[in-house]
Amino acid sequence: MKFQKVHILLLAIVSKAEAEASTNQPCSAMSEVSSAPLDNMDCGIASSKTVLLFLSLLFWAVGAALAYIGAYLIQRYNQFSIDVQDKVVLAPAIIIIAFSVVMFLFGLLGCCATIRESKFGLSIFFLIIFLIFAAEVAALVLSFLYQNKINPELEKLLNATFSKYDGNDKEIVDNLQSELKCCGVFNYTSWLNTNWSASHPNSVPKSCCINTNGTCNGTLTDLKLLHLNGCETELESIIHRVFYYAMGVILGFAILKFLGMLSVCVIACSNGSRRSGYEPLYA
Repeated sequence: MKFQKVHILLLAIVSKAEAEASTNQPCSAMSEVSSAPLDNMDCGIASSKTVLLFLSLLFWAVGAALAYIGAYLIQRYNQFSIDVQDKVVLAPAIIIIAFSVVMFLFGLLGCCATIRESKFGLSIFFLIIFLIFAAEVAALVLSFLYQNKINPELEKLLNATFSKYDGNDKEIVDNLQSELKCCGVFNYTSWLNTNWSASHPNSVPKSCCINTNGTCNGTLTDLKLLHLNGCETELESIIHRVFYYAMGVILGFAILKFLGMLSVCVIACSNGSRRSGYEPLYA
């Protein structure tokens, strides 16, 4: 009888343990299932923060690159003694430098808002990214249209400068022809319609010579000693090359801005759904 009672008692204990185990198993499975979306959400937040921080650093890097390009363009103008008061000629450099300042300011805002995970800061950052994204798309279209207007204005400026050249004030034209290795506005024959030709027939300035320290004196009797191509083409190629570099940077940055807007949405939605305060960057 005692063994039977002990056996019945053990069976009762085992069956009770099995019942408790079966009751707790759905709860543990449910907790595992519910924790999976949270882990995925945390992974999405961390990835979005990484994208935004990378975007902020690129704001600064691109701003520095654009500032260098704009300064280089102005330096080339000064080197050739081109009148930088001409708004059409100076406009590309001013636009590029203005973009560099904007890039730095927005990079600073994005970095602070991302690390602090400020909902207000991220909202402003999103609005700014969207506006800049739209502006950059418009800038790409306008750049293609604007570059065609540079050529006639540049031609007019060079014609006015070269026509006044008489050999006395030689800094502007001689520097331009020496640096670009060119001669005349369109080619060396452009000098035949200037003040220089009236006082120096059948010759061009010595700065048209390939080797200014040699025997070349600018006469048209031996064209092998002269640069024959015009300065307008060379100067246009420099300006257009700078334009293409700037447009390539703007296009790449516009794509990154689109990814940044998506990242801001991820963080903002996560803040509204399950979290309060701010989450550490490496949480």
